[in-house]
Amino acid sequence: MKRRNFIGQTAKGALAFTIIPRSVLGGNGFVAPSDRINLGYIGTGKQSYGLVNAINGPKETLVLAACDVYEKKLEHFIGLAQKANEKKVATDVKGYKHYRELLDRKDIDAVVIATPDHWHAQIAIDAAKAGKDIYCEKPLALTIAEGRAMVNATRKYKRVFQTGSMQRSSFNFRQAAELVANGYIGKISEINVSVGEPVKQCDLPTEPVPDGLDWDLWIGPSLYRGFNKILAPPLEAKEWAWWRGYRDFGGGYITDWGAHMFDIVQWALGMDNSGPVQFIPPKEPGAKNGLSFVYANGIKVNHKNWGEGNAIQFLGDKGKIEVSRGFIRSNPENLASLKFKTSDKRLYFSDNHYQDWVDAIKKRSKPICDVETGHRTASVCNAVNIAYELQKDLKWDPAKEAFDNPYANIMRSRPYRGAWDFNKF
Repeated sequence: MKRRNFIGQTAKGALAFTIIPRSVLGGNGFVAPSDRINLGYIGTGKQSYGLVNAINGPKETLVLAACDVYEKKLEHFIGLAQKANEKKVATDVKGYKHYRELLDRKDIDAVVIATPDHWHAQIAIDAAKAGKDIYCEKPLALTIAEGRAMVNATRKYKRVFQTGSMQRSSFNFRQAAELVANGYIGKISEINVSVGEPVKQCDLPTEPVPDGLDWDLWIGPSLYRGFNKILAPPLEAKEWAWWRGYRDFGGGYITDWGAHMFDIVQWALGMDNSGPVQFIPPKEPGAKNGLSFVYANGIKVNHKNWGEGNAIQFLGDKGKIEVSRGFIRSNPENLASLKFKTSDKRLYFSDNHYQDWVDAIKKRSKPICDVETGHRTASVCNAVNIAYELQKDLKWDPAKEAFDNPYANIMRSRPYRGAWDFNKF
């Protein structure tokens, strides 16, 4: 054998030993570095504690960075994230105060947004511009205009976006939605949804800002107001932060739990790309429930306490289905555990909301609760709040995303403070 041929054959043999198939690397939970999905977490309050373990469940994910304006919460989360990483590869997690520094990192593939709602749009749109895939907690957006911008930015930059409406990935709600979709309780006449009260104006007194909290950056794009620990509790607080209840930061229980329960209504009725056409609020000033909204096919959804908290009651002319996270009940009784026929219509199947997102990232496909789906559900929630606040019957065009009332149309968006602008993408 000539020397040149010998070297060539030897090089080929060495290559055969050094290139290991991905199928081998993937054994025993090991993932090749090139197949890792490196994550950055933006917002490290209570919600992030469960997310870091759940999203670290898929073998592909690893946390590289985290961001929060509250130093103690950021430090606590970094400890949790590094413990989660140790189950795979011991990796340090770097902390940032400003999320744009995190987005500047080229080694971050995707972000998990678990901030208060008033930050969702600006951060998600900036993340899309930075080329990151996105998991964003529900409700998707604080306003209807923000939600549409989030959809448009996601599509423009070809990102994979999962909304955190994880009830779609659980048996109870999928079973209920498929029973309704296939007519197992006949024609739906009404749906009752119990989710708590609408948003209200923030009337909290101003308190001293605690050490380690950048309050101006916590407020971000919203109109400025003084600090109160109810809006941003300390790390050791057992209660959840109640920024959720106040205009400019959240949407009350209407968005907090409505983003879960109204979402299942939308799913069951096949309205993921549409929505109701009319909102009818109660006539009593300050009412906390009693609003109804109506779809074009005449199905009426009532926001009311029907006897169970955070639950849905579907009423048909041949039976009913009641569902929550803790139960699914039906009349006839056998429907709750019914095995569907091959001829039945089946909805998108996911039994793990986080693995579903990871799989969609790998396939570059839409996950079970794509940004458009999250936007349409958030739009229902936000329209409900608008109708409660205006105390006016409102007609809604789901295609144009517009009301028949000029004041309601103004409330589809909100002013942004300083240089923040969610429309720059």
